[in-house]
Amino acid sequence: MKRDEIIAADKEHIASTYARADVVLDHGEGATLYDKSGKVYIDCATGIGVNCFGVNDPVWKEAVVGQINKIQHICNLYYSEPQAELAALLCEKTGAKRVFFANSGAEANECAIKTARKYSYDKYGEGRYEIITLKDSFHGRTMATITATGQEEFHKYFMPFLDGIKYAEPSMAGIRKARTAKTCAIMIEVIQGESGVNVLDGDFLKDLDKYCKANDILLICDEVQSGNGRTGYLYAYEAFGLHPDIVTTAKALAGGLPLGACMMFGKCAGTLGPGDHGTTFGGNPVACAGAVSIISRIDRDLLLEIQGKGAYFAENIKHIKNVVSVSGMGLMIGIETTKPAGEVVKACAEKGLIALTAHTKVRLLPPFNIRKDEIDEALKILNEVISA
Repeated sequence: MKRDEIIAADKEHIASTYARADVVLDHGEGATLYDKSGKVYIDCATGIGVNCFGVNDPVWKEAVVGQINKIQHICNLYYSEPQAELAALLCEKTGAKRVFFANSGAEANECAIKTARKYSYDKYGEGRYEIITLKDSFHGRTMATITATGQEEFHKYFMPFLDGIKYAEPSMAGIRKARTAKTCAIMIEVIQGESGVNVLDGDFLKDLDKYCKANDILLICDEVQSGNGRTGYLYAYEAFGLHPDIVTTAKALAGGLPLGACMMFGKCAGTLGPGDHGTTFGGNPVACAGAVSIISRIDRDLLLEIQGKGAYFAENIKHIKNVVSVSGMGLMIGIETTKPAGEVVKACAEKGLIALTAHTKVRLLPPFNIRKDEIDEALKILNEVISA
């Protein structure tokens, strides 16, 4: 199909839930993408943090195609080598004891909510089911996770919401105000990605960790966007020395295939039993084979490289005229400018740079293997657009 035919078919037949840019991407390699007309783009979006080793990654392709040539799907009533291998790899690297595989970050967070409530029910009985989330958080678009999302703009139209979710300011005073005898868990994003790449205060996070442990309140870390090396740490909570009971992740986990994971630590390890939760496609062997090729490559050297590239981006961006602030960690970067973020992102695309918005900020989520010349080209375009 030609470019205009694709756009016309999309507008006629696909639900209008996305405000798409007027770009039809076709192919690429690493951080370089091409649209249907052959125009070249530097990719600093990676499908919202998914294609962590860029596109056309040979290691990932070999793993995925190798599994496709064996069997494309196994239901969860049987064992699967890629699923077992990935679970063991995640547990080895994080200290988790059990993993539940889902299809997305929202589903991983659904599992976390159910696990927290069942843990509390098993230990304390009925009535201890409330989960506290933070204002400006984002946890997904299912009914449970949109309820858990602490942003009013996502709450329009879909009432009534799930009972037992409370919102707190990201401070210990806010947590204490929201907590009751019914509280069983607190769910946080160490870096609030969708609301502006906001890094939570380190002292607050450490105090929250201690508070949860002292009161047998489960600490859930949502690492859907910030996980799998994105911040220069395997998971962002590690940068603050936290000890979560449950960690969720997705996006970059399988490098471009739909896969989410809910990792259960210590006292949560035995919470879920047969029939307590389930999914048809979660832990699909092709997706898990892709994920093994991703997670096995995230080592200390790569994480240091990500930190260095992130620091190079940030240092150069903060000197651009009209930049107010730069936030984030590693290759998860938020840019506040004096210009509307949407206008900046649109102008960047016209010049050959794919970026994202996050509320009022421009957001960059480049692939881990982006080359220095590609970073410099991205910085050049950002400078031209933002300082104009």
